[in-house]
Order: sequence, then structure tokens, then C-alpha cells
Amino acid sequence: MEQRHAERLLQAGCERGADFVELFQEETRHTSLSYANNRVETATSVTRYGVGIRLLFGTDVLYTQTSRDDESHVLRLIDAVCAVREPTIGSGARSRRHAIDWRSPDLEPRHPVVLDPRGVGPERRLDVLRRADRAARSVSHRVSQVNARTEDVVSEILVCNSEGLWAADTRTRCRFHVTVTAEGGGEMFEAREAPGAQQGFEFFDELDVEALAHEAAERAVRLVSAGYVTGGQMPVVVGNGFGGVIFHEACGHLLETEGVRHKASVFAARLGEQIAHAEVTAVDDGTLPGSWGSVRMDDEGMPARTTVLIKAGVLQTYLSDRLGAQQTGVPRSGNGRRESYRHAPVSRMCNTYIAAGLHTPAAVIASVDNGLYAKKMGGGSVNPATGEFNFAVEEAYRIRHGRVAELVRGASLIGQGETILPRISMVGDDLAFAAGMCGASSGHVPVTVGQPTIRVDEILVGGR
Repeated sequence: MEQRHAERLLQAGCERGADFVELFQEETRHTSLSYANNRVETATSVTRYGVGIRLLFGTDVLYTQTSRDDESHVLRLIDAVCAVREPTIGSGARSRRHAIDWRSPDLEPRHPVVLDPRGVGPERRLDVLRRADRAARSVSHRVSQVNARTEDVVSEILVCNSEGLWAADTRTRCRFHVTVTAEGGGEMFEAREAPGAQQGFEFFDELDVEALAHEAAERAVRLVSAGYVTGGQMPVVVGNGFGGVIFHEACGHLLETEGVRHKASVFAARLGEQIAHAEVTAVDDGTLPGSWGSVRMDDEGMPARTTVLIKAGVLQTYLSDRLGAQQTGVPRSGNGRRESYRHAPVSRMCNTYIAAGLHTPAAVIASVDNGLYAKKMGGGSVNPATGEFNFAVEEAYRIRHGRVAELVRGASLIGQGETILPRISMVGDDLAFAAGMCGASSGHVPVTVGQPTIRVDEILVGGR
């Protein structure tokens, strides 16, 4: 989009009474190849293009989107969406036509791309998948199914607004998935690995897909001979990396201004309060080089930042977008995010994690006399308004007298973010991260979760 074209569209929105007008132009190519049962299962390559138009009238948001960008069409859309406001404008539209003084943010080159995946043929992707399949099947005759998939996404983004912002970025992400199923005793057990990064296709060249597939297969096979866990209230040690999904889901969403501004968060109006154990410091950092959830700029054109949410247990601030910052009074944190041009941006997490502590993982485990070691978390569900959660544990062991004992299956962790935070009494020094996708009102966005090994003094463990 040319600046003169964008300027006319932005001015049109202002002339119709909007206090702020924003255009979000996107072209994204998404390629996916999946392999199962020794054959290609699906192969897709999809390109989407469109423009989202957001108009703010005070704190009221009007949003429309289109896959066409010709000026007359977009002007008709602006007229149509502004007509919704006409009965309440009162004095009618205000003329504010003036030349826009464009400015662009200084974006740091944190995520270099060596090999653009758009120039890579299917055979190289297929080679990755075949290697993963062979490695997983070599572990045991109990491996009954291997599903492997490569994904790569390249997005060209432009954000411009009536305040003169002109911000463009290219985002390239790659991700590998492998899910291994093992059978035994008439039951099936799954284990999975799904690393991702903001990189070019070199991500797959550098990834040890055989080791990842082998690890997932071994975990699935081990579950075949495991007994079921006996549930109840007990201390739990949660492993590093994807263990951070509990903080993300049960606490992180409650610290986004999208919930806070609607008073739909238990942490609303609690800045400066002790909401967690003093061992806990939690951070959202959109600047981590190459991380799956990083952004050079958010989807409102603001450069990414590092935001300390909780420091030594005390709530410091919230994650904000433009509107959330305006309504809650916190600074903008560069967390306005959206899945695509079809969605208006709201405050969302990027790379959110519990920061490393001082304890070794062995010391954290040794502190528990009788409990559970949730080494690797699985999927789950959460009530975004209350933080109540129920997460399956993919790999779990009993802890007896401070030592890791027998493998158990069927474990789940049940609790509420607000009550769990004060019970995290030990934080390890082995911080690790894991890639994921997060769904909310502005669609699904790539995020990274993370934490070191932690001890939760008491939590309900579900089991048989």
C-alpha cells in the first residue's frame, strides 16, 4: 500500500468522526506437510491477503476487514461501519483533513532468516518427516503410529494509523510436530514434541528430529507398563519448559488488560499487592531472539518490550495494548496481537515465563517427602475469567522420600491460578522454553511458555 493511498483512507475515517483510525495490511503464506502411516497425509500451501480497518470512538471499537484494497471499496466499508455510530455522534462528523507526518519505529533485527522457506521444495520437508518416522519406529515394536508435520509461515505486515505511524515487518516462523502412539494391554498412549522458532528453513536443518522423535517414542512406550496414579491433595514438582503452560493459561491471561479493563480478572486493581510467593518472578518478553512467540513489533506497530509482571511475588503491571493501556492506566507494553487481518488486536502474551530461581532441580525434588513429579505437561482446559484449570500430565512419577520413584499415568493437575501462585515455594535454576499456540478473542497467535522446575506446596492431583 502506498502512503498517499493509506493517507486518504485514514483521513476518511477521521472525517467521519473517529478519534483514531488504523489500517493493518497482511500477506501470509502458510505451508504444512504431514506424514503418517508411511505416506504423505496432507500437503497444503495457502496464501491469504487482506486489510483490517479499526476505528476508535473514545473507547468504542469498530472493526471491519476485506481481502480487497482498492480505495473505493475500502471507503465504502468505512462509510458502512461509521454509519453504525451516526445516531450517537450528536453533532455529526468532524472535518479533520490534514497531511500526515509519517514516522517509522526503529525495529531491531533480532530474528535473521538464512533460508526463506518459500523457496524450499517439498522434498526437503519430506526428508525431515521420514527421518522422524524411522527414528520413532526404531524404538519398539509397541510403536503403532507416528504422525509428523512441518509447518512454516511467512507474513508481510504493514500497520499504519492516523497518528502517522508507518510500520512494516516480515515474520518467518517454522515448527516441527511429532506425535507417537504406543499400544499395550489393549490401551494406546501418546507422547509428543513440538519445537518452533522464529527462523527460516534452517530451523529444520539445525533440529535433531531423530532425537525428538526417539524421545517421544520412548516416553509413549514407557507409559504402557506404568500403573495409574492415586489422586489427592499433595505437593507437586512441575518440570521445566512446557510446565509453564499452567502459568500461561491460569495466570497469564488474567494479567492481560483485555480482561482487566472489563473487570473480568481476579487480579484487576491489585497492582502492588503480593499475589505470589516471594520466590516467584514472572516475565513476558517479546524480544527474545529467535523465540517462537517473539515479535519485533506488535500488531499495533509498537516495538516489542520486556515486561516484568510479578517481581518477588508482587504484581507490577499488566500486559497491554493501546486500548487496554488507556483504560487501565498502565504503560503500553507492545502486546497488541491478532491472528490475522480478520481480527482486531487485543492484549496477548508473547514469551511468558517464570524466571529462574536459585535451587537445583534435584534440591526441589528432594524437598518433597511424598508427592508427584509432573515431568512433562500435556493439554488441558482453563476458565479464562477465574483461572480455574485442569491439565493432564503426559509424564509423571511419584516422589518418595525426596527421590523420583515409579512412573505413573492418568495424572492431572486441578486448581486455580490465584491460589496456586502463593504455593510455589521453590523455583529451580533450569529455565527452559516451549512453543505453543494461544487462542483468545483476537484468534490464535504463536506464544512461548517457560519456567524452571518448581515446587507447588499443595495442589489437587486427579487420578483413578
